[in-house]
Amino acid sequence: MNAPAAPAARLAFLDHLRVVLTALVLFHHTAITYGATGGWYLHEVLPSDAPQSIALSLFCGVNQAYFMGMFFLIAGYFTPAALARRGAAGFLAERALRLGLPLLVYGFVLGPFTYALAQTARGKPLLDTWWALTSRGIFLNGPLWFAQALLIFSAAWVLWRRLRPAAALPTDAPLPRSRTLLAAALGTGAVALLIRQWVPTGDEVFGLQLGYFASYILLFVVGCVAAAPRWLERVDGRLARPWLIVAALALPALPAAVVLGGALGAATGVAGGLSLPAIVYAFWEPLVAWGIILGLLWQFRLRWNDATPASLWLARRAYAVYVIHPPLLVALALMLGGWAAAPLVKFAVVGAAGCVVCWLLADLVLRLPRVQQVL
Repeated sequence: MNAPAAPAARLAFLDHLRVVLTALVLFHHTAITYGATGGWYLHEVLPSDAPQSIALSLFCGVNQAYFMGMFFLIAGYFTPAALARRGAAGFLAERALRLGLPLLVYGFVLGPFTYALAQTARGKPLLDTWWALTSRGIFLNGPLWFAQALLIFSAAWVLWRRLRPAAALPTDAPLPRSRTLLAAALGTGAVALLIRQWVPTGDEVFGLQLGYFASYILLFVVGCVAAAPRWLERVDGRLARPWLIVAALALPALPAAVVLGGALGAATGVAGGLSLPAIVYAFWEPLVAWGIILGLLWQFRLRWNDATPASLWLARRAYAVYVIHPPLLVALALMLGGWAAAPLVKFAVVGAAGCVVCWLLADLVLRLPRVQQVL
């Protein structure tokens, strides 16, 4: 077996991907504000059968299929090298600092504040609501569920490496074949469907929506396994093109299943159970995800693999943006609450303005003493 290799400390195309995925998180939450289905602090427009609401819900559904899973894939890709460099104790201490501390600050401070801020739309006083939550020690992890899950995954990987210290792929291991990816997609869909019989999507267990975790766990593990042979840097058109076609063909299947489920008089919900839409949704997600993830890896490495001062600036602040964006997006939406524009217009304006404001504020946050050690 060849000695394990590690990805470069900075890979420009993965930096660019992190920036785009972070911006997509902001637009995702903005879409829910203006009519998409999903959980968020503020719903100015409730989900409905209106065309703009359906469009925003489909946008969020496609995002949900792949974007958080891709974050886990990228995080897993750098995990083995960090563990080898720091050792188990040092690695876990670093994860606790960079994941655990932001989780605690958000959960006990920013999360309750964002909730209280959103409640001002209902006439509730900001400071009184915030104090009522913080004084009772209410913990609201919000989007920092990702840090919570990644902390658990990282600890599990350390334990696995202790139990199986020699388990690693050779550096020249070939990329997975399409049939292997298809088996992984079908297996992921089956496990997701099984989990959702007990924990439907949208329901939380200790702040985590376990209905989505079949793909999250798999993609984190794949990221870890892919590090030695450096698979993410080797994805090419031969692998990605067929899966982009699969994703394109699969995309209309979910809306069709929802419509058909309603026409047949069955429950049209996709969150759980064994209705036609729920079954299709469980298998639809990985089929769409694999295509989009492989396509993005291929195209970003091919076209956007050169670091520039601007891209480095954006990438360095992406994690801070992820942590601080909820109260800023809610504040922007509240400021524009009286604007009588179409939901899609407000979605575009608030999403774009939110990106600008969040990155600028993240820059200021990172100038605070010792913050750069955490974010």
